Amino acid sequence: MTKANANLTIYGEVAAVPDYAKKNIAAGRLKGMTDISPMWRIEKLTEIFGPCGIGWWYTIEKQWLEPGSDGEVKAFCNINLFYKWGEETSQAIPGTGGSAYIAKERTGLYTSDEAYKMALTDAISVAAKALGVGADVYMGTERDKYTAKNDPPPPPVTETEPAEPQIPTDPDGFFRCADCKNVVQGRKKKDGTMMSPKEIALLGMNTFGVVLCADCLKKRRSA
Repeated sequence: MTKANANLTIYGEVAAVPDYAKKNIAAGRLKGMTDISPMWRIEKLTEIFGPCGIGWWYTIEKQWLEPGSDGEVKAFCNINLFYKWGEETSQAIPGTGGSAYIAKERTGLYTSDEAYKMALTDAISVAAKALGVGADVYMGTERDKYTAKNDPPPPPVTETEPAEPQIPTDPDGFFRCADCKNVVQGRKKKDGTMMSPKEIALLGMNTFGVVLCADCLKKRRSA
């Protein structure tokens, strides 16, 4: 193996993203782009280097808030990512992530108590990208959430190849209600059978264009 090929050992192991870890963003400013599951990144880092805290780890260097427009406030997080490779410990790999702390929504300003957590998740993804994690998405023909919004969209799906409806989730993979901001839970129907969170979220998407929990879906229908 040449030195060049040896240098790509880690990159080659983490570049490909399986379909189950990719998610098409179905709504909002990032509609049509591809997001990568945060847990898949952690899975790959653990697979290659070992458990978090032993084979790889990170330190939070700074967390802060910045004012945005129209009353919005953004949360940011700087981290340093480290990993062990054989007997060597890497130098710090920096990553900066961001998320909304106060966001302007259709119903008014919403304050998120998960802003720093989501910014941390984003920072880990940025640092991991330097190792090549998810590189096939970033370098390929798919649009990711960092691609310029003026890039051409992917080709439309033909009638003979119907696309499965995509339901937006939060960074942890949960369906989150657009109205009450709670995680969508399953609900028992009158006949005793259960509707899964995905079925309820899909019903909200098909009816009102947003993810809704069972209670908020009922409220909108009654309004």
